[in-house]
Amino acid sequence: MVFSYSTNAFVKYTLSQAVELVAQTGFRGVEIMCDRPHLYPPDADSQVLETFRQRLETLKLTITNLNCFTLFAVGNTWLPSWIEPDESRRQERIDHTLNCLEIAHVLGSPCISVPPGGPPVAMDRKASLTLFRQGLEHVLPKAEALGVSILIEPEPDLLIENSRQMNSFIREMASPHLGVNFDVGHFFCVGEAPEEALDCLFEKIGHIHIEDIASTRVHHHLIPGLGAIDYDAFFKRLGQLEYQKDICLELYTYTESPCEAGLKSIETLKPVMEKYGFSV
Repeated sequence: MVFSYSTNAFVKYTLSQAVELVAQTGFRGVEIMCDRPHLYPPDADSQVLETFRQRLETLKLTITNLNCFTLFAVGNTWLPSWIEPDESRRQERIDHTLNCLEIAHVLGSPCISVPPGGPPVAMDRKASLTLFRQGLEHVLPKAEALGVSILIEPEPDLLIENSRQMNSFIREMASPHLGVNFDVGHFFCVGEAPEEALDCLFEKIGHIHIEDIASTRVHHHLIPGLGAIDYDAFFKRLGQLEYQKDICLELYTYTESPCEAGLKSIETLKPVMEKYGFSV
């Protein structure tokens, strides 16, 4: 298990600066934001990728995931989505995912994370789920050919936001290269105890995002220890389940002080993680 930090907390820095700061802050791994200002696929030719791969080797950083959720380069946090009425916009999401799979293969990332459909649109839920499924069917063959997993990340107020919805959808798809990016705070936001959501989805979890959330359950990422999530209960259950994949700190809300936020997070999480057998 590698404990990493997502570069989406470092958008005020170049990608090269971001990964150096992640290493200096004490992390052994990094999640890469596949969007501007970091590693947006159309900006990354083979030479850019090779130079970056060598940079990671020098810093002794392991990539745990490519975060392919946002698309600020051509949209925003959620759009273009898998379920937009405009077919050309859906195709942008599909193309972005295909490009990210190629980059994951080149850089050696085991997985990429993608949004769970998108914000609800003016069609019934069944039709939206069908569009999402069709979009994934366009990209899964490449994921399978490259040996890279596509991980859906449930999020509050999007098409799939809780463990029940996620479990139902992913079992219908039944691909060994389709899994879940388990964001601890997102499940807390929708009223679930994260340790209980683990039991529902564990077989499909390929990567974990970690942050804290206030007792109000408003979706705003906090430094672990500043919110209401019971991390002792979470890591106890994670240890009982013998989780062996990676965990990533995701604090895109701390762009003004990402290194300080990372250090405070390590300080809070290290004792509880080590208590249940997870190294930091």
